[in-house]
Amino acid sequence: MNTKPSEKGISAVPFQKKETKGIKTLLGDPKKAIIKLALPMIAAMSVQTIYNLVDAIWVSGLGVDALAGIGFVFPFFFMAMALSNGLGVGTGSAISRRIGARDKKGADNVAVHTIIIMVLLAIVFTIPLLVFVDELFALIGAGKTLGMAVAYGRVIFAGSIFLFFTNIANAILRGEGDARRAMYAMALGAGLNIILDPIFIYTLGMGIAGAAWATVLSLGITSVIMLNWLLIKKDTYVSFTFHNFKCDKSIVKDIFGVGLPSSVMQLSMSLTMLILNVIIVMVGGTDGVAIYSTGWRVASMAVLPTIGIATAVVPVTGAAFGARSFEEVSIAHLYAVKIGLMMETAIAVATFIFAPQIAAVFTQAEGAAHIAPDLTIFLRIICLLYPTISFGMLSSSVFQGTGKGLNALLVTVLRTLILTPLLAVIFAFNLGLGLVGIWWGLVVANTIGVTVAFSWVRLYIRGLMKTT
Repeated sequence: MNTKPSEKGISAVPFQKKETKGIKTLLGDPKKAIIKLALPMIAAMSVQTIYNLVDAIWVSGLGVDALAGIGFVFPFFFMAMALSNGLGVGTGSAISRRIGARDKKGADNVAVHTIIIMVLLAIVFTIPLLVFVDELFALIGAGKTLGMAVAYGRVIFAGSIFLFFTNIANAILRGEGDARRAMYAMALGAGLNIILDPIFIYTLGMGIAGAAWATVLSLGITSVIMLNWLLIKKDTYVSFTFHNFKCDKSIVKDIFGVGLPSSVMQLSMSLTMLILNVIIVMVGGTDGVAIYSTGWRVASMAVLPTIGIATAVVPVTGAAFGARSFEEVSIAHLYAVKIGLMMETAIAVATFIFAPQIAAVFTQAEGAAHIAPDLTIFLRIICLLYPTISFGMLSSSVFQGTGKGLNALLVTVLRTLILTPLLAVIFAFNLGLGLVGIWWGLVVANTIGVTVAFSWVRLYIRGLMKTT
């Protein structure tokens, strides 16, 4: 993919704004940049995931059917996350590469294009889901949990515009190295959610729909604050000017060159979750879905350090690539993997030891207590993939940061859409392991996928370094 500003039809211009701390971080020592950008995001994501866990605890009080109902909505919520995060990754990569190339005007233009694309994408995503929400959940086997799935899903889908905006705004801030304010916004939304959940679910008696309303309201308040930073207060590095907007195909191509594969990567994960839900229902019924959706919340929290580091790797490698400092791309990649490996290994050991206690937290309600042993088994199997995940996720982030979104997509599709369902079926049915076989299929598929990703990105970086 072309990366030089002149090849995008944008003339490189001197910086027209004073360099912010974020810009100086991006253009400085890559190891320090990884730490400075990753730590705020890990903190913010930790708060956000604590909310997810607290949300599951509150919802579990409504019974196992409520947990399963959210489990059926979760893949579609994940799709919204995938589309918005994918667009955000494309935006952050494009902005950071232009910052590295000292193209301020180009970075501004990318940000403006992204906001417009985001609005259109949110509309296209939301309307079909709202229209066909009942039929959709019936089709994927919600069964006796259909009413709860619809009640939760209808509210979440209607408020998805706030999810899209907060993710895009966060990506723009991270793209210019402003991870601290991105952290504030994410932590605020999660904190509001934690406070509002019990109020809406129990105090106001709204049940599972109350959990959805708490999420949407929190995202809405966060959106207003970030809208003020970007478009009213205007104290970010990138600037927004819409009145003379003209669509630049080269910018759209650049954003989607990374953003579209990134969205498809995450959508492939959503599709994999839908496929796994079908396989799980065949093996373990709706209780199996409750085990998977609840256990996956714990797994999502466990991999937070790697996700936080990945959000730093994209802009850091993007800026280094834009400046044609390919040695720094390599340094950033290996350092990030090293840090991620150490952190995830410690988390895996802790999860394995305390799995029964973790499972007990989510199965306190009488209607959910019977899944505690199976949830413990899930946690102890799935934690085996934690130490390896840094090799795959952070390698994909290097591809994204340097504009090679298709490479990241290919290794993800191999792991999610090909290996995971295939191995889940083989382990569950051919080997007769049932639900436990599905969990082992997830671990083995991930191990193979990350090995391919890491090997490929090292070859790619080696090739870049030879060009200098």
